[in-house]
Amino acid sequence: MSTGSTTTIVHHDRKLEGSSGSVHAPLYTSAEYAFKSSRELTAVFQGKSGYTYSRQGSPTTTALESKITKLESGTNTVSFATGMAALTAVFFTLLQKGDHLISSQHIFGNTNSLLSTLSGLGIQITFVDATNANNVKAAIKENTRMVFTESLANPGTQIADMLAIGDICEEHNLLFVLDNTLVTPWLLQGRKVKAGLTVNSLSKHMGGHGNALGGSVTDTGLFDWSSYPNIAESYLSVEAQSRGLTQIKKKGLRDMGGTLTADAAHRIATGLETLPLRMAAACDNAMKIANELANHPKVNAVHYPGLPSHPQHERAKKLFSGYFGTLLSVELIESINIFDFLDNLKVFALATHLGDNRSLVLPVAHTIYYEMGAQRRAEVGIPDNLLRISVGIENSKDLLKDFTQAIDQSQ
Repeated sequence: MSTGSTTTIVHHDRKLEGSSGSVHAPLYTSAEYAFKSSRELTAVFQGKSGYTYSRQGSPTTTALESKITKLESGTNTVSFATGMAALTAVFFTLLQKGDHLISSQHIFGNTNSLLSTLSGLGIQITFVDATNANNVKAAIKENTRMVFTESLANPGTQIADMLAIGDICEEHNLLFVLDNTLVTPWLLQGRKVKAGLTVNSLSKHMGGHGNALGGSVTDTGLFDWSSYPNIAESYLSVEAQSRGLTQIKKKGLRDMGGTLTADAAHRIATGLETLPLRMAAACDNAMKIANELANHPKVNAVHYPGLPSHPQHERAKKLFSGYFGTLLSVELIESINIFDFLDNLKVFALATHLGDNRSLVLPVAHTIYYEMGAQRRAEVGIPDNLLRISVGIENSKDLLKDFTQAIDQSQ
């Protein structure tokens, strides 16, 4: 019988092979695993399914990965200590010196910093406005290996032309990597836009409770790894469809050590059970707040895909499942002192995180984009009075009342 995503995830653990019937997969804290025979030990080291050392995974992380794979309708998933560790594993294990990567210019600040590090190691990076797929197509070179975008940009909420980019990557046999953190597979599966790999920061909506860090990379099964030139010889003996993720796992976990702990995996797996409920509530709240603030006299602009004024509103309606995400950015009028406003808030938490049950807010130019400098911020459209708001699951009336009283008290 086919079941919906919530039903599938809630009952996932108790239906795992070898399950004792427990409604949650057990928490395995062992660092190493013993074997009954030396031949069995050797077989696992040589590729047979099993566990040797928890740096490369544990039964607890495997159970979580199985859930994420189901949510993404993918073929397999590898989990990491953080979302940035997941991205680092993808870029550092699949790209080599002299390769070319096309990236959206509308990306998370830390990801931008990571790509700067890649550039220093001899990987060519071209940043384009990916809201127009023609910019991606025009940037393709003979040595292009990968195209990278986010499904929803932080903090500007731009939406890349993912459907067209997926078609372009398919035509040119390029790996399309999608960071789906702010949308989650509940609103958009990577395979819908022909992404070969989907990356999620599990610290955000997937875990949802602000109590664990994690990241994941899921293979959608759409990319032909048999033709990818950067697969190490030691992984060519693996079935072609598994080569990419095998290399990411081996190098990202075994060599780089970006391992998700069993405790964090267990917390995230539990949080995943309520993903659809949390996302629906927070998206509803975000839509109400965006509508209210769009008409506020002390607000210059509200950036939210659910508003008809948003440049990619129609695209969001087509791509997402009837919702528009939980992130919005709000530009206050210049006469408002942004710090006075923030200090007047009573419900919103002043914190740098996203996808939490709690609503969070921070001043973008003075925090996550401070190191970028004023000139670069102006170039990418980050004014000094821009707020990033990650909307949670509180009562929407409480959130609106808090924002209104804070702005009315500010000069």
